[in-house]
Amino acid sequence: MKITVFGTGAIGSHVAGRMAKGGKAEVSVVARGPQLDGIRANGITVETPDETFNVKVRAEQDPAKLGAQDAVVVTVKAPALGSVAESIAPLLGPDTPVVFVINGIPWWWNDDLAILDPGGAVRSKIGLARTIGGVVWSACTVTSPGTVKVQSVSSRVAFGELDGSASPRVQEIAAVLDAGGMGGVVSRDIRTDIWTKLLNNLANGPICLLSRRDMKSTFDEPVILDTAFAVLREGMEIAKALGHPVPGEPEKLMQRSVGIAHKPSILQDLEQGRALEFDALFTVPLQLARQAGVKAPMLELMVALARKSAYPA
Repeated sequence: MKITVFGTGAIGSHVAGRMAKGGKAEVSVVARGPQLDGIRANGITVETPDETFNVKVRAEQDPAKLGAQDAVVVTVKAPALGSVAESIAPLLGPDTPVVFVINGIPWWWNDDLAILDPGGAVRSKIGLARTIGGVVWSACTVTSPGTVKVQSVSSRVAFGELDGSASPRVQEIAAVLDAGGMGGVVSRDIRTDIWTKLLNNLANGPICLLSRRDMKSTFDEPVILDTAFAVLREGMEIAKALGHPVPGEPEKLMQRSVGIAHKPSILQDLEQGRALEFDALFTVPLQLARQAGVKAPMLELMVALARKSAYPA
């Protein structure tokens, strides 16, 4: 099986490294800049709490040099999806599925979210029939070109067809990742999985943009942690109103975040001067809340303050 991972940030590098380690696929990556140079020279090195390993993968900036694939896993940030749509065609055979492992509400959620796919480029050039949803749980950071440090004790990716079926193509892709020691889960309800992950993004992303600190040092203040719980509760009400209730208690859902000295990816992007996933993570969830008639005053406040902080006049 030939799989290309499109994008080699922290998540893309981790996923590609795990897939290559598992040995069930011929893995290549589409990369650029220092990451491209580092992976070409030294492969991908993954440092986890339990092990460090290195794998060699083919790395190209031009997808045309890789040819048609059996599957493509897109791990770029939401603002870069338009450029992916414009260059992905050489990777696509007649039946090549494309997995979007991205943060926040995805472009395919419904037909009313043009803000996530300006001009409809992704929908027209890739389309819903090829699309598989993906949700990743992995706290990781690129520490040098080609090297990613993983702070999560366990990491996983949920792969799900948009219609909820456990298709052979989803099972095959999940198995490739699972073989590399990173949980590959077949989801029968990818939309609820998206909201389960998004709740933590809503709770920690805006607040960490304001604090400019990692989650552990941000939430060691009780009043800040209580604010995050309030945002989480509002997020759970939004998900419920949309038909995707997330089970559990806010305090337990936050446990994965509060003890990790890890900066959310949106804060890493801000510090590195990269485009932010602000709309997918914050703007659109609030838009969906209004459409569903759910009031979320604390989330509205945190997002408004975070926007002022991230985009100063």
